[in-house]
Amino acid sequence: MDDSRTATDEQLAARSRQAAEGDTRAFEELVRRHEGHVVTNCRYITRSPDDAEDLAQEVFVKAFFRLGQFEGRSAFRSWLQRIKVNHCLNFLRRRENRPPIDVADPAAQSDPGLAVEPEADEALRARDRRRLIGRVLDGMADTLRVPLLMRDMDELSYQEIAEALGIGLSAAKMRVRRARAEFRRCYEELSGAGSGPATPERNEA
Repeated sequence: MDDSRTATDEQLAARSRQAAEGDTRAFEELVRRHEGHVVTNCRYITRSPDDAEDLAQEVFVKAFFRLGQFEGRSAFRSWLQRIKVNHCLNFLRRRENRPPIDVADPAAQSDPGLAVEPEADEALRARDRRRLIGRVLDGMADTLRVPLLMRDMDELSYQEIAEALGIGLSAAKMRVRRARAEFRRCYEELSGAGSGPATPERNEA
């Protein structure tokens, strides 16, 4: 009996390494579990909805062929996140830089996509909040948006962020602090709210 749905990520990774050629059932379950998060994060990091699904697919292909390197010392999710972050950073480095959206620009604010629709119920409020968060993230410079996502969405340590970005530990911490402040400010400007959304800020040294 196939118990893939109840197995842990780490158990599935081990099965994938040991599986006969052509048997990808265990890895397919890993993809099913993590695909949504990976696609969303690729979209936020690169600001490219058109490329997000392709990037996510490439991340899983890399993960599949690197399973032999996964030793189980960390959670599979964390290991996968590092592959995803590095892949997205390489994509950004290859892509020509384009001017960031200035969310304070009146022309940008007139974009219909920035309009907050009437809040009929909780589902609409949640949808509009996600849309607004996406717009704010799109308007942030890569130097702030990327470390913010790495810390608050991927939950990477400051040391891991510093190593991935090639910066010092203090610089990584500073960028995350600045990014959180910038995110809150822009969110409040666009939403007209008195306070920004709850962010997963931690008691950090």
